[in-house]
Amino acid sequence: MTGLTQHTARRLEAALTAHPESTTTLASMTSLSNRTISTTPTTPTPSADAGAATTARPDAGIRPLRSFQLKPLSMTVNGRKIGPVEVPAGLPMIDFLHEYLDLTGSRLGCGQGICHACVVILDHADGTSDEIRTCITGAHFFDGKRVRTIEAHATRNAAGEVVEMSPIQQKFLAHFSFQCGYCTPGFVNAATVLIERLKREPVASAEIESTILDALNDHICRCTGYVRYYEAVKDVILTTPGLVRDAA
Repeated sequence: MTGLTQHTARRLEAALTAHPESTTTLASMTSLSNRTISTTPTTPTPSADAGAATTARPDAGIRPLRSFQLKPLSMTVNGRKIGPVEVPAGLPMIDFLHEYLDLTGSRLGCGQGICHACVVILDHADGTSDEIRTCITGAHFFDGKRVRTIEAHATRNAAGEVVEMSPIQQKFLAHFSFQCGYCTPGFVNAATVLIERLKREPVASAEIESTILDALNDHICRCTGYVRYYEAVKDVILTTPGLVRDAA
């Protein structure tokens, strides 16, 4: 069993707690996963009747991820229509992005919805948008919806090469906002949602600091102490016309 499949099996097992419609129970999944990833060979216990045939295990021959209920999934990701594609019920969105779409910019951090490194942007029909944590949200939640990932922000040429970063990405670089960069995709998406909201609803100059704090407060960074992220976002707000309501 490969490391990738081990990872997906463990995450599917956790996700299935919220998806009882799966045809594979958590108990059998746990038993199967433990049996498959074990590297220690086992010796069958001799039968009391030496002539008795060995009884086959109920799950013998079943491969992980082969007995899950598959459900069709369609969505629009970064402007591109996806699907319908058959996806296991309960598959976390972060795994769908990584393993089905090869969009690996969204980071799996805590896996519990706490650090927000994995967030994507969910766009609504009314022009508003929200951050959604993909490590605790199933892929089928996004069925029929429009999603943006970190890969959507920079401008690319016809060959798919980045030719220009977004203003937020440029300011993060200019302010040396990140160190290891693992949390950066989440911060970029959070700042993007904020700036887009301020274009619709400008903020009063006296409320800039608190507005930035509210927008970034849920995101965890273990390297830079947050200050440079906040400074970069404030720089974007102050240098982008129309975001501050009472600016001179």
